[in-house]
Amino acid sequence: MSEPTRPHSRKFLPPLLRFLVPAAIMAIVLTGCTAAPEAPVQTTQSAEKYRAGLEDFSRRMLDLGAPAVLIETRINGDVWSHAGGVRSLGSPAPAEASNSTHIASVTKSMVAVSVLKLVEEGHVQLQDPVTKHLPEFDSLVNPRGAVTVAHLLRHESGIPSYEEELFSSRPIRQALTQKLSLGESLALSKAMPWVRTPGSGADYSNSNYLVLGLMLERLHGRPVAEILRNDVFDPLGMKDTHLTGTGPPPSTMIHGQVEVDGERLDSAYLGAIVGNPAGGVVSTVGDLNTFFASLMEGRLLKPATIQQMQLAPFGFYGMGLLRWKDVCGGFYYGHDGDWAGYRTTVVTSADGKRQVAIAITYPPESWDPSAYNPDNPLGPDALYRAARTALDLSC
Repeated sequence: MSEPTRPHSRKFLPPLLRFLVPAAIMAIVLTGCTAAPEAPVQTTQSAEKYRAGLEDFSRRMLDLGAPAVLIETRINGDVWSHAGGVRSLGSPAPAEASNSTHIASVTKSMVAVSVLKLVEEGHVQLQDPVTKHLPEFDSLVNPRGAVTVAHLLRHESGIPSYEEELFSSRPIRQALTQKLSLGESLALSKAMPWVRTPGSGADYSNSNYLVLGLMLERLHGRPVAEILRNDVFDPLGMKDTHLTGTGPPPSTMIHGQVEVDGERLDSAYLGAIVGNPAGGVVSTVGDLNTFFASLMEGRLLKPATIQQMQLAPFGFYGMGLLRWKDVCGGFYYGHDGDWAGYRTTVVTSADGKRQVAIAITYPPESWDPSAYNPDNPLGPDALYRAARTALDLSC
């Protein structure tokens, strides 16, 4: 099978919010790379190459104005981490690889696991119409046909992405800071035209995972934050991972900032992202690698379920997973995500033996949530290329 094309169309992009942040040069503190103490494997020539490549990538990001860069690799038993920059602009505290960060749309991979657990338990079928579990769905969004659970997981529903209406209908500051319920956010999609009929193609939309979040809460009778903690975070020992709530951000979190109306706004715990199943999880690069390794190794789902999750009928997106060609054989899987001031990418081999997780914060320049530039040197393709190049060198 030929390699799926990396999508550039805005409606195919994985980030929770699509925006362009112009590069700016700032004085940044660059810390040294640190080797994780548990790494038992002797450094090989290929390891030296991918580490050097990732260090060079970090320097480029910092030179372009990224306040912080966090990286962790886990490749065939060798664990390595690196951090560059500062935890927050205006603070001398250096960034550390163990710092927490917004992972944005990488959240979707975790939500997909919780949905697929219900499938394994027999409570949900992939071909169930969404209205079977969420009767108000049709009245909320006026679908152009019957939408199934599988359509939502693979972005095949055709439902428009709610945040486009969110940011066009109110001032940016209000859109960023106002906390809406999942139902209120999803209802914004009703004002927008549907992209296509369900099942006729794939168009990336955050609204799909709002619906899945509502469905999970209905079936479990508990908040999404608790569901993810019970299904994913606690079983894997991901102690630095949680769905954002109303409390303050972790003290070790790196702080993204955006410029709104000429003023800098700290974007660590903005209301628009709190509790959001499409992109509201805070984690670390280490916990992200733990999650994707465990997923691929079968510690969360049955092998047959993982195979279903990996299938991408329309080229690049499975059930909560992006897919890319692995030069070592087969495919890489993972996800990436954007949130105001933050960018994260995670890529794993299919056997769970090789992962790279990268997170950066953006320079706080004027922000346009509707703009996307695939050539942005701080954008999603830059992180993806760095992660994939490192894995390509590890065969």
